[in-house]
Amino acid sequence: MPQSQHAPFDVILNGLTAAGEATRLRLLALLAEAELTVSELVTILGQSQPRVSRHLKLLAEAGLVERHREGSWVFFFMSQSGQAAGFARDIVARLAPGDAHLLADRARLAEVRQARAEQAARYFASHAANWDEVRAMHLPEERVEAAILEAVGTGPFNAALDLGTGAGRMLEILAPLATRAVGVDQSPQMLSVARARIERIGLRNAQLRQGDIYALPVEPDFYDLVVMHQVLHYLDDPLRAIREATRALRPGGRLVIVDFAPHEEESLRSVHAHRRLGFTAEEVAGYMTAAGLEVSMRRDLAPEPGEGGKLTVSLWLGRDRRVIADPLPLTAREVA
Repeated sequence: MPQSQHAPFDVILNGLTAAGEATRLRLLALLAEAELTVSELVTILGQSQPRVSRHLKLLAEAGLVERHREGSWVFFFMSQSGQAAGFARDIVARLAPGDAHLLADRARLAEVRQARAEQAARYFASHAANWDEVRAMHLPEERVEAAILEAVGTGPFNAALDLGTGAGRMLEILAPLATRAVGVDQSPQMLSVARARIERIGLRNAQLRQGDIYALPVEPDFYDLVVMHQVLHYLDDPLRAIREATRALRPGGRLVIVDFAPHEEESLRSVHAHRRLGFTAEEVAGYMTAAGLEVSMRRDLAPEPGEGGKLTVSLWLGRDRRVIADPLPLTAREVA
């Protein structure tokens, strides 16, 4: 194991004990590929639900896998943080990819992923008319996404967080810049769409969480970058959500907010549940300042010639005011 992944004796011992069984090793290999429910793992492994649950419990107790809940579903995935995470990754990396057991498991995993993708496609198709109607009012998405990438830079980021991830498009463009990317949404149906997207394009460093934007199910003081893309106009308390987003930022981290400038499209309120018809520059800047952020950039993306009727999109970039200071060398310290 590389020097950077050294772990205490008891972590290694517990990890070896937990992983040192055929089913649990297969589980670990599968959970390195995707977030999976117990029922999906039962389908893949062809074992009983109590047996699979017992093996997962042992892996979780050793810190090799983690779990999170989405409504009545519980997803498991290989640990991303903690002392045992590096050990878990090292175990999976040493497995021969052509092993017959693993090949069979991956084939059944592909079937599970296909079923997910078909379910997501059905949901997406049933809502496509509404989404297309709203999308027709937007500026071209390519312009907005290019502006976001220009604002945040090329990274790399240790951790990125997308709030109100929806269909997962922000994860798709930001996860390649980050070691770890997490998307949060309140809707299990939208998370199904997002999960199908990130699996289709192979984003193994991206994870999804169901949660309330006012009480985020994520680590505080952890994320280099937090994005709120077309989210604020749905909220009855934007400042509260921005404060919660700020809580997730590490010192010096950045928050990107993208939303409509003020407009008069009442159909977005009456038909599409928008609570606010856009925001002024001063409103969002005021929210950021009240949350303890320094507003470092604001930009309006207005319609270009030939894009009549499109809504102006605004982008704000705020930075956490806290800094992590390097410790002073001993020679620079004064002693009374």
